Amino acid sequence: MQIFEHHLTVTKNDLDELNHVNNVRYVEWVNTVAKLHWEQNASTAILKAHFWVLLSHTIEYKSPALLNDSIVLKTFVTKSKGVTSTRVVEIYNADTNTLLATSKTNWCFMSTQTKRPSRITPEIETLFC
Repeated sequence: MQIFEHHLTVTKNDLDELNHVNNVRYVEWVNTVAKLHWEQNASTAILKAHFWVLLSHTIEYKSPALLNDSIVLKTFVTKSKGVTSTRVVEIYNADTNTLLATSKTNWCFMSTQTKRPSRITPEIETLFC
């Protein structure tokens, strides 16, 4: 299993009225790291021929993130079958290694040409092993 990491720093725009990172921002980060992982691993031809749509999303918040915290997003694919794939994202405070949140998302692999689900081929599956 390949783990992809993305680092960022909490900014004032990430905060809610309690001065913690807003829950919506975590969801955005989950989407961002999934997209970055896909774009890093897929060839230009694959990127032009396919895309992913979100089917379901769960997130569990463990600990707050605060202004100027260094954050590391770790993501990996746990399962791909048929036209769907399951991805996990773990969000950590990079300085303390504290787990801040975990997310599990189910995605559907789509054809750009037909805008319909497309079977995940072994070639696509191996992009995330």
